[in-house]
Order: sequence, then C-alpha cells, then structure tokens
Amino acid sequence: MQVQLTNRQQHILWATVRHYIATAEPVGSKALVDEYDLGVSSATIRNVMGVLEKSGLLYQPHTSAGRIPSDSGYRIYVDQLIPPALRDATRTDILAKEVELALQNRLHWEDWSLEAVLQGAAQILATVSGCISLITMPQTTTAILRHLQLVQIEANKIMLIVVTDAYETHSKLMNLSPTEEEAKFDSEGIDHELQIVSNFLNTHLRGRSLLELANLDWSELDQEFQRYGEFLKGSVAELTRRNLTPTTTQIMVRGVAEVLRQPEFSQLQQAQTIIHLLEEEQDQLWRLIFEEPEAEELGKSRVTVRIGTENPLEPIQTCTLITSTYRRGLLPVGSVGVLGPTRLDYDSAIAVVAAAADYLSEAFS
Repeated sequence: MQVQLTNRQQHILWATVRHYIATAEPVGSKALVDEYDLGVSSATIRNVMGVLEKSGLLYQPHTSAGRIPSDSGYRIYVDQLIPPALRDATRTDILAKEVELALQNRLHWEDWSLEAVLQGAAQILATVSGCISLITMPQTTTAILRHLQLVQIEANKIMLIVVTDAYETHSKLMNLSPTEEEAKFDSEGIDHELQIVSNFLNTHLRGRSLLELANLDWSELDQEFQRYGEFLKGSVAELTRRNLTPTTTQIMVRGVAEVLRQPEFSQLQQAQTIIHLLEEEQDQLWRLIFEEPEAEELGKSRVTVRIGTENPLEPIQTCTLITSTYRRGLLPVGSVGVLGPTRLDYDSAIAVVAAAADYLSEAFS
C-alpha cells in the first residue's frame, strides 16, 4: 500500500501506533504531547490525526474516544515506518540475539526427536514474542533422478529435462550466452556438446534425490562443463522446489493461553474459532504459512507480515500473522511464525521470527 505522508504525518502515525500497542487504549492528542517529543501543539496533532483518519489509517471506535490504527495504518507502519530511521534497532537486535542464544542453549538435537526439538523451539519463540508460535515440520522430497537431458531448443536457448523415478518429467528453459568461439559452432556441434554433458551428468548423478542435487557444489564440474554450473544449480533447485510435497501438515503450536488473555480476544466466540483453526484445521493454516517456495529468491528467506483482513482465513482476520521459512541448504523446507492481535509489537515480532528462521536454517543445513 503506497500512501504519501508528510514527515509530520509519519511521526504522528508512528507515535499513535506505538502508544496503542503499549496501552491497548484509544490514543488522544494529549497522550502524544505528554509522551512523545513531536515538537507540535495538541491542536496540530488533532488536525493531523483527523487527516490520517480520513485517509483510512486511523479510526475512532467511539465518537468521544481517541483513535486507533486501522489495518491500513499498521500496514503503513510496517512498510514505511519500521525501517532504521524510526525503529529501535538496539532493542530488536538484543531480542534477536536472545532468541538465538535460547535456541542454541536449550535445544538438544543429539538427544531429542525432531518433533521434540521443534516443540521446544516453538515454546521459546512464544515466550520471547508473547504471541502464538507456529513451526511446521520440515517437508522432504523423495523424487530420485532417473534421467537428465540437455536439449537445444533454438539459438542460445537450452532446456533441462529431468525424469524422476516415478516417471514424472520436469523441464526448465535457460538462456546461454555463447563465447565468441562457441558462436561459431553449428547446431550439430552444440547438440554434440550437450549430449556429452548429459551423459556425464547421468553417469555421476543418476540415483540421487533432487534435494541432494539441489545442494551439490556444481562448481566442481569438469572445467569444460563449468559454464553450465550456475544454470544447473538454479534449475535443479527450482525443479526440487516444485517437487516438494507435504509429507505432513503438522504444526507445532505454543503460547495460545497467554495470547487469548489479550483484550482483543475477550469474546468467547472469537477465541473458540481461533482455537478450532489451530487444533482442527491445521491443513488450511499450513497452506497459508508454508508459502509457495517459488515466491522466494533462491536461497534467501524473507519475513512475510499479514495484517488483519490480509489473512485469507476468516478466523484470523482480526490477527497479524508473521512468518518466514527455514531451509535445508538452498531449499525452503518449513516455516516459523507468530500469530497475535493486530495490536502487535511489530518491530520485535519481525526480529524474533527472522532470528528463529535463521537458526533453524543453519541447524538443518
């Protein structure tokens, strides 16, 4: 959401969000004057808050009350106001380090089952964030390479075709910029070279899982084949991501009781619908928090923040869901996240989710 705000409007929206997060009470201009050094009068703040309300970023729950952020206001806060100029970087760095140290010191990978480790990680994340924590079990692929072929489609365009042990066929097109010498090759010469490369790869790679291939060091190919290395690395990783099929939708959930004590969940019906989703409909939630891997840049995780009605699942449309993936090598295999009210300490929650995802990625790799 792109909304152009003046510096004054940004600071007053930032202060309103921060004050509401801390107090859960509608925010008036006097509170901002008393607690934030905004350098303007109460009357000016009221005028700016009125403008922000007309823009849909704030609203009044009651006519005589102060204002609270809307979902759109939180979105502007996350997208435009959390960056370094306005966030408390020291505090979030400390929290991230706290999560990392707790995970390192309290999880026993050698002695515990994988499920027990992830349950422990979920409990630590819930305790530090004050939110419901969600960690999915890692997904794996059992697809084994049966045959691989490189084929020239047209000048400078080559296709990688992979056949798995289940006789499923997958393909990936690449552009190959030829050197001056290679540009002199005729089509027959290119086809011959590609057949040699294909034979070499089949001899060395047949029988390995796609997940294993995605994590190979392709730079170790014989020198004459190295120009295919980066293409093969990225292509096999993408084909593997496509082959990631859910072996389980189990989600480790911790911190429910604490979060449901928040004033936003005072209505019994609302709390029950969230509990029902977490306990009985994890398959729906799993599809939401374990995002389609193709949406991510290869080998990199990002934190996704869904606020209120941005969540497609109705039971959590009054909540914020913050997630990131953890990886095995280059491939995302699971997700870690937190769920809480939209009145959430976004700076901290984003930092701890990112730290937990990074830790699990390192552990699994």
